[in-house]
Amino acid sequence: MAAASCHIKRFINAIFYEHCLNNNKSQRSFLLYDVVIIGCGIVGAAAAYELSKYDLCIAVLERENDVAMGATKANSAVIHAGYDPKPGSLMAKLDVEGAALAAELCVNLDIPHRHCGALVAAFTEAESYMLDLLHMQAVENGVSEVEILSGEEVLKLEPNLNPEIKAALHAQTAMIVDPWEYALALAETAVRNGAELHLECEVKEIESIPGGYRLQTSGGSMETRTVINAAGLYSDMIHNMVAEPAFTILPSKGEYFLLDKSEGSRVNRVIFQCPSKSGKGVLVAPTVHGNLIVGPGTLNIDDRDDVATTADELELVRSTAVKSVPGIDFRAVIRSFSGNRARTEQKDFIIAEAKPGFIDLAGIMSPGLTAAPAIAKMAVQMLKSGGLALNKKSDHVNTRKRVRFLSLKPGERTALIKNDPAYGRIICRCETITEGEIRDALQAPIPPRSIDAVKRRCGAGMGRCQGGFCGPRVLELLSEHYNCDPADILQDRSGTYILTAKTKGQA
Repeated sequence: MAAASCHIKRFINAIFYEHCLNNNKSQRSFLLYDVVIIGCGIVGAAAAYELSKYDLCIAVLERENDVAMGATKANSAVIHAGYDPKPGSLMAKLDVEGAALAAELCVNLDIPHRHCGALVAAFTEAESYMLDLLHMQAVENGVSEVEILSGEEVLKLEPNLNPEIKAALHAQTAMIVDPWEYALALAETAVRNGAELHLECEVKEIESIPGGYRLQTSGGSMETRTVINAAGLYSDMIHNMVAEPAFTILPSKGEYFLLDKSEGSRVNRVIFQCPSKSGKGVLVAPTVHGNLIVGPGTLNIDDRDDVATTADELELVRSTAVKSVPGIDFRAVIRSFSGNRARTEQKDFIIAEAKPGFIDLAGIMSPGLTAAPAIAKMAVQMLKSGGLALNKKSDHVNTRKRVRFLSLKPGERTALIKNDPAYGRIICRCETITEGEIRDALQAPIPPRSIDAVKRRCGAGMGRCQGGFCGPRVLELLSEHYNCDPADILQDRSGTYILTAKTKGQA
């Protein structure tokens, strides 16, 4: 019903819009959309989720062929406790608020997560003094369940840490999540509530018009009352389309190792080193999928799309990480990757109205993943203060559930297979992912368009062989679903074709 009401409203708006054009009216009281969100990373997805609770026509524009393809899919996957941001900053306020909201969202939207806690390790007397500062910040920021432990107490919790550890800050409320599915769950729920997602839709120009804005995109023109700029690494460029330059995005690349599940229990908590001017530093942490993640490094770059890994940067990550956890077996690495963070010259989030009805959500670096739902609520209130009517839907969706075959009990698996044999056909042996789960993803509100998109949704290809076994079958399932030539199936982003021509069986 929620989706239907939005489409009806948009249909009425479109008729009124055409009437105005035909009568050469320059003033329009109705535009096709109430809100257009530019960017569908975690911040854009959270904004869409929050706005979809209201009787609004919403469009989300994403230049990639899937959601969360930027910093959201390539980060440390930590929901921070809130001890690190400077007291009184937006980061501090929204980190603590966002962490509480994230915990609730993960349950309601069936997002993989674990309340594991975090340790900030000190290996020198100077670093021990820094722990006192972090503890005072935690108290001032309103963080609960935080304490300083002695080296002996820390080693009882995490015996694989460097035995030279002096002390550690223990933040028990820190969590780990699947960051990509976090964004997907928010975006899917927004779509179920009537929001429109436009993939491969890059914004080219924005102009002010009476009552709102006109956007020229790679998918055509659209008009809206208000705009939320959540374009991540490109948020300064989007801002500059409507207002004088106010900030500049300074890309910062971080490289990671992902290790096999044989290393997944090396530590049970997120292990940080004491932060420095360049950030929170290299961490060692478990993942919700049972692996171990190590990283990131910090490298300031010019190319916003540069996500290549280099031997030098990865070696720096490795040599830094073993200062915290000496026994990490880096022979168990199954993948290395990098992501770009959207820093600015400012030391805080940029959440501001660039022009009436145009909200910048920019410079959302760490703890952006944590703060995202709180940032979304703040943006919605800013739109309300600007005059956007917010009428709560009575039937909005706020729950989500998906089948994860491996996590089911034996009896549940048997019943599921009896009802649908597709769940009995294992496609990915490493991760025990079934054909039924892949089919569910293909029938979801935001279906995958590539092999890697299936991996992000279901886990097929995330294991030790990295898709060597299941990749061809996933390609086949995509081809069957979309009724297209297998040569049209992508590995990931647009243009990443896998097959070019037949080599055998030619007529």
